Amino acid sequence: MKNKYRLLIKSTLVLISILSLVSCSNEGNLNDLNETIFVRHKNADMPAYIKGNASEKVFLITLHGGPGGFGLGFVGTAFSKIEENYGVVYFDQRGSGLSQGSYSNEDISLDLMVEDVLALVKVMKLKFGNDSRFFLLGHSWGGTLGTATLLKDQSDFSGWIEVDGANNPSGLYDQYIETFTSTANTQIALGNSLEFWEWVLTSVAEVDPVSNKDDFFKLNSMSFELEATLQKDNFLNNPDNGSESDGIIFQYNLLTAFWNLSQIQYILVDEQCLFQTLDFTNQLPEITVPSLFISGEYDMVVPAVSAQRAFDNIGSDIKELRIFERSGHSPIASEPERFAEEVLRFMNENK
Repeated sequence: MKNKYRLLIKSTLVLISILSLVSCSNEGNLNDLNETIFVRHKNADMPAYIKGNASEKVFLITLHGGPGGFGLGFVGTAFSKIEENYGVVYFDQRGSGLSQGSYSNEDISLDLMVEDVLALVKVMKLKFGNDSRFFLLGHSWGGTLGTATLLKDQSDFSGWIEVDGANNPSGLYDQYIETFTSTANTQIALGNSLEFWEWVLTSVAEVDPVSNKDDFFKLNSMSFELEATLQKDNFLNNPDNGSESDGIIFQYNLLTAFWNLSQIQYILVDEQCLFQTLDFTNQLPEITVPSLFISGEYDMVVPAVSAQRAFDNIGSDIKELRIFERSGHSPIASEPERFAEEVLRFMNENK
């Protein structure tokens, strides 16, 4: 009897929460949104920061990198321009940013994080109406999560934008070896940073040709050094996040955020070894929503070949591939004007 009573109270509170949410759905100015909602799903509370112009009820849901990144890490020059036209949802994934919940192999999984994204869509529909339309954007690890989400249920999405996305994490090992070697040889031929690129060739020659966790982490760590050197030698633009991104770091409790990051990376990367096992290539034909793939030509973290292969295999009739010639792993920051133009054009054509 006591359990039934508690269940009744819980159900009533949930109903009250939903009614309160719906009753507020038409309040406020949809032309200039700046609010935070929380998605409570299976032992986790995850914030979603909604900004921009949602007058058409068109929203861009963003999936940050990591795992363990920051939803608000996207805020800056490029997304400020996107916000002028559409609502943007910056989502702190399970085990990321200011989200809270339990941490164990049972509490965190890719499948569960996919359910979180789909739960976010349901909450957005409750708040803004069933006529709301959604685009999904994933960067880096967000490309992994976004691909898995669409393979689970793509019915609510008008389009998919993958930015330097890891849709084949298990293939990164071979891509690192190939890309690092070819890039080093090219830079040596040009006479750039010779000592560094000779070190790269030596380091690549020392790794096991068969994928393993230790050498994967070594190569992944090296990828950021490669991009830093390419930027120094003027192959990449300096990042330009604009003044809009100033102060974003102060919106997070860094102790919570970095603890989250360490926990989720340990579970997904170390314990579950997702980056050694996941490969969505053969399933990509199942994704049929309009798709835009963006990659930096000098992306060393998720080499551009990943975007090319995703473009080749996606099942969408409407698909585009854009390679940013002055970018590495973050065209969002290195070529923000072009990035915003490409995303806005794609959304305008497919909303």
